[in-house]
Amino acid sequence: MIVIADGGSTKVDWIVLNAQKEEVFSVQSLGLNPAVVSESELQQRIADISELMAVSDQVTAIYFYGAGCGTPIPVQILKTMLQRFFKKAIITVSEDMLGAVYAASGNKPAIVAILGTGSNSCFFDGKTLATNTPSLGYAIMDEASGNYFGKLLLRDYFYQTMPASIATKFEKTFNLDIDTVKFHLYRQENPNRYLASFARFMFDCKEEPYIQKMIHTGFQTFFKYRILPFQQPTSTPIYFIGSIAFYFRKMLEAVAKQHQLHITACIQRPIDHLVKYHQNH
Repeated sequence: MIVIADGGSTKVDWIVLNAQKEEVFSVQSLGLNPAVVSESELQQRIADISELMAVSDQVTAIYFYGAGCGTPIPVQILKTMLQRFFKKAIITVSEDMLGAVYAASGNKPAIVAILGTGSNSCFFDGKTLATNTPSLGYAIMDEASGNYFGKLLLRDYFYQTMPASIATKFEKTFNLDIDTVKFHLYRQENPNRYLASFARFMFDCKEEPYIQKMIHTGFQTFFKYRILPFQQPTSTPIYFIGSIAFYFRKMLEAVAKQHQLHITACIQRPIDHLVKYHQNH
């Protein structure tokens, strides 16, 4: 069996193929970002995927594309952890950007960006992947991501700069007890995932001028730092991966148009495209 995984900070989509590269089953688990999740928690989350554990001795290869897997140390941590459970498998752990490229453009040149729990971008020339700057994650980067917008919403609520009518809806939607918020931000695993959970509020209030301005400004910032520096011809295909891009595509396209750029596609769930890539290669 061959296992292909698209791993974000919030969740991991797994699809298992047989020797003929036909899908056997799929399953979803909690995120396995080794940059923000401890090794003990990574181990527990993998062990909890009962469907995979049931066939672990039949797995011969794993292709894992994950958030937080852009540098050697976290890659080795996750690879070692997976090897404990899938002893017969050849395990390949790559950064989520490579998975996004394969899912979006395959082997064709393109700018590919991720707007999910976190954010990132790259230019793929058909052979190699190039980023304009390393990603330093949710604390100081991740512009226009779920955790970026969640941070802004929380900050505006507690600074009391959020419009009153929206603040009322916000406090009815979430537990905003200050001790609870600080506990999740500073004492729990995956603070980026916690922050991103607030971003779903934007989907229900997307017609509000306050929300629209926040999203527009976030997208402008993302283009400034993560798209425009590649200085590629305007004809270069641009793909976006992730729920933020998918659900706010019209606003994303409006920002792209301001820069004389065109978005080729926004893909919410890249795992199916990623599987097709592996089936064809």
